[in-house]
This record gives sequence, structure tokens and C-alpha cells, in this order.
Amino acid sequence: MKGFPMAAYRVRFLFLIVLFGGLGVGLSGSASAGEGARNLTLKEAIRMAVEKNLEVRAELYNPAMNEAEIRRNRGIYDPLVVLSSNYQQSTTQSASTVISGASISRQKNFLADAGISQLVPIGGTVGLFFNNLWNRNNADSSRGFLNDYWRSDLTASYSQPLLKNFGRESTELAISVAVNNKTASIDQFENKLIEIVNRVRTAYFTLYSLKENLEAKKTALTLAQKIHEETQGRVRAGVLPAMENLNSEFGVATREKELIDAEKLLQDQMDVVRSLLQIEGEQELNATDPLPREKYHVEEHAAIALALSQRSDLKVQRVNLQTLELQTRVAHNSTLPDLTFNTNVAVTGLERDYGRDMKKLGSGDFPVWAVGLQFSYPLGNREAKNDFIKSKLRAEQARVQLKNLEDIIKNEVRITIRGIRANFLQLDVADRGLAYAEERLRAYIKMSEVGLATTKDVIDIQNDLVAAKTNQIRARAEYTISLGLFWKATGELLEREGISVTGKEADTLYDTSSR
Repeated sequence: MKGFPMAAYRVRFLFLIVLFGGLGVGLSGSASAGEGARNLTLKEAIRMAVEKNLEVRAELYNPAMNEAEIRRNRGIYDPLVVLSSNYQQSTTQSASTVISGASISRQKNFLADAGISQLVPIGGTVGLFFNNLWNRNNADSSRGFLNDYWRSDLTASYSQPLLKNFGRESTELAISVAVNNKTASIDQFENKLIEIVNRVRTAYFTLYSLKENLEAKKTALTLAQKIHEETQGRVRAGVLPAMENLNSEFGVATREKELIDAEKLLQDQMDVVRSLLQIEGEQELNATDPLPREKYHVEEHAAIALALSQRSDLKVQRVNLQTLELQTRVAHNSTLPDLTFNTNVAVTGLERDYGRDMKKLGSGDFPVWAVGLQFSYPLGNREAKNDFIKSKLRAEQARVQLKNLEDIIKNEVRITIRGIRANFLQLDVADRGLAYAEERLRAYIKMSEVGLATTKDVIDIQNDLVAAKTNQIRARAEYTISLGLFWKATGELLEREGISVTGKEADTLYDTSSR
């Protein structure tokens, strides 16, 4: 080592050991935010996504529209008011008058009617009608004919189906379907919210790990540059051949490429987070919540039971099955004969002037009432019967789909449980791999001091150390992400993040749109 003091050589390589130690150990905490960067906690990121994410906001319109559908269908109980008037004037001649030469008939009449009717829950219709007729004609009054009079009646009626279309289920089918659709849409909204929250968690911790990865690549580049400086000095001192300069330069170039790639990945991930959270601009984002590594204990049977009771997509399927079963019952009712009970009662009046006509009507001296049954049934009834069969088949299909979804969810929970356990074991493997890589580096540096290892050997070992650190960062990120996937699979992710879905947001959206 002529011309190159051994003491200085050892001091410089001790400095490399300190830097490599920083690569292996010092990056386990959160990377500090650069100047002007926005620090972002996981809780804040999730809150922003819930409030601003466009997919979440778009999904919220579905329960709001279903609320409008519910209120629309409840309109079947809105009273129906009918007002009508008609004036008619006629001059007519019958065939007999042409032969006999009798006078021509001339009439004027005016109708003024009002009525109100309303559907009742069991399918009947109740109504109240007030009818008025004024008539003037050229009939011979001397022979006892009225040629100028008012005739009025006040009639109450009720019509009730007794077989087909009888009962509340048939009457309120559209309302019940709309209510179920809103319930399902709220569950679907919850499912979308779970999906978005899980994506935010994944994006957030990926951002954190990529920041760590970038810092690791910066440290690796610094190490490569130091090795290159040391190699140049030793080449100038004649300790190493000039070929070693090329090896060290190649090491620096490799680290520079890795740093460029790491910077691109980090910037791309920031765009993903900005899009999820609807953050405008290009401000740097810094994830501040560290990656957890505590062991999470899972009991498989309890997790599956929780998933089968809480999964929102399963709730949607169950509500859809309820709707199909309701439609099947109504379709069965529609196969029955149509037997309708009709009744009405009226008081009438007839006088030359309207006042006395009303007095006579109010006296009730001239009542009219009727009661009857009407029966109809299509021979064969193929339309109703096949509608019923189709409804039964759809309900049975939905039961099969529900069972299939339950099996899928059970498998999904088991897969995520295995993912948690495997990724936790990978943490220990990655930590040990990093420790081994650090020890190997120290050993090769010592070997290099005595000429038993080349610069290329040291660079190769540095590559192994960088790969080991990358594996450790990836293992911690994958373990954290696997926890979120498990909570998504069991349906408890929103509860763990302190988010509840009630449907009030959709009602507020409906109220705002109805103004």
C-alpha cells in the first residue's frame, strides 16, 4: 500500500460501515417531509376520501334516486280529484218525425261534476262524486214534461277486489320494491366506501414505503459514490488496477438509475393519492403514519361468522332475494280469478231551479243504492301462471347466487388470513436477510482491506444489501396492506376507521335536489 496511509484507508472504510448501517437500520422510521411538503396522516387521508372522492360522491346518488322512487310510488295513495264541465246544444229530428211532421227537438244541457277518489291499502278504491246537470228543451210542459230543470246527485262508492290484487302486498308492491332497492343501494354505497377506504389505505402505505425506498436509494447512491472515491484514490496510489475504476463507476451508474426509477414511482404514487383524495396541485405528499408490524391474531371461524353477518355485498344479495320472494307471492296472487265487490249509495235531487234541487238532494228523500259482484277469469290464464313460474325461478336463482357468494366470502376470508400470517413471517425473514447482508458487507470490507476482495465484490455485496433493504420495506408494506384486505373481507374496515353509513347523506341529497 505504498503512498496510501493504512490509517486513512481504515478510517474511510469505517465511514462506509456507518453509512451502510444507516441504510440497514436508520430508514425504519418515517422519512421526513421535504420543504413545502404536506404531511398527511392516514386518518386525514381517509376523511378526505370519504368527503371528496368522486366515486363515493357518484355512488351516493343511487340511494337518493331510490328515495325519489319510494316517494313517487307512495303517490298511489294521493287522492285523485276530478273536475269536469261540458255544455251541449242540439237540434235533432228522429226518423218518425220526418213522416209525421212532428216538431224538431231542441236541447241545451250543461254538466258540472266534481269527484275525489282514493286507493286504500287492501286494494280497494273509495270515492265521492257530486254531479250536476242542467237541461232545457222544447218539450210540451202542458203535458207534464219538464223543459227546464236541474238534476243533481251525491254518490259514495267503494270497489274492492276479493281474490286477485287483494291485500297490502299486492297494493304496495312497487313501494316495497323501491324501499328494498334503497336499502340495497345504501349497502352498495357502503361497499363502495369500503373499497375506496381500502384503496386509500393501500395507496397511503405504498406512498410511505416508496418514500422509504427513495431514501434507501439515495443512501445507496451516496455509498456507491464513496466507494468510487476510495477506489480512485487506491488506483492513483497503485494499490488497485485501473479496471477497478470502471467497476466503481458502473456501481454509481446503477445506483443513479435506481434512484431515478424510485423518484418516478414515488411521484406516480403521489398522483394516485391526489386523485383518490381530490387534492389539487402538485404539492409533495408525505405519509407520516409508520407501517405497523405488531402481530395481528385472527380466529378463522369468528372471522368467517363476522363476514357473513356484516359484508355489505352479502346484504345487497339478501335484500334482492327478499324483493324477488315478495314479487313471487304477488305473482301467485295474480293467478287467482278477478272477483270484485262493488257498492255505491247516492242521494238525488230534481227541480226547476238549482236551489230547490239542492234542498231536495239534502233531504235524502230520494236515495239510490246498489251492490254487486263482478267476476272475470281468462281461460287457461297462461300469462299470469307463467309470470308466477318466472318469478319462482328468479327467486331460486337468487338463492343459489346467495349461497355461491357466501362460499366466495368464506374463501376470501381464509385467503386474507393466510396472507396476514405469511406476510408477518416475511417480516422476520426480511429482517434476518437485512442483518445477514449487513454482516456480509462488513466481512467483505475487512477482506478488501487486506486485498482479498475487489471493488466489484464490494459493489455486488452492496447490491445484495440494497435488495435486502428493499425486501424489508416491501414486506412491511405488504403486511400492512394485508390487514386492510382482511378487514375488507370481514366487512369491518369502516368500523375500524370510525366510519358509519346511515343513509342520511342520501336523504339530504334528495332534499337538496327537491328544493
